[in-house]
Amino acid sequence: MEWETWPFDGELTPRTLEPPVEREAPRHGEGGVACRRCERGVEGALWFDDHWVVAPLGAVPGLPMVCILETRAHYDFHTLPTGLQAELGPLMVRVQAAVYAIGDIGNVHVCRWGDGSEHFHMLFMARPARIPQLMGSFAAIWDDVLPPVPDDIWRENLEIVQQALVGSAADGSREP
Repeated sequence: MEWETWPFDGELTPRTLEPPVEREAPRHGEGGVACRRCERGVEGALWFDDHWVVAPLGAVPGLPMVCILETRAHYDFHTLPTGLQAELGPLMVRVQAAVYAIGDIGNVHVCRWGDGSEHFHMLFMARPARIPQLMGSFAAIWDDVLPPVPDDIWRENLEIVQQALVGSAADGSREP
């Protein structure tokens, strides 16, 4: 591979592409059944209001921060009500700014795949500054293969992002 950001050395063999399936598997929480976001509510959230929640994503990442912005209700991107559409742009900027507040962040990648959950969600992935190998779309793969951020630094980063989000709330949203 010729990309300097490619996370792997040596030969890789692509898997054979399987034929299309009859029907895709349901996403997590589809139809409100066994929905992890609904079950968790705002537990573990860095910030929330009546419509949105920002939370760390799963296990401790290899990047300085990986967090998720999700709707609290079941919507997909194309079904977001007009009011939530109007809130989304400013909220994306606000979450990105909170992640930058960690310091020494070269970029915050904002990612949307949408295959995992029936709640609309976006990921915010902090790329450390001055590590060009982590630039670009492979940052998500690098996050999977890098060792986890040390616990004390991870807790500090969570606190910084939470304080930045709460401190920037002019709309009555709350600290968890």
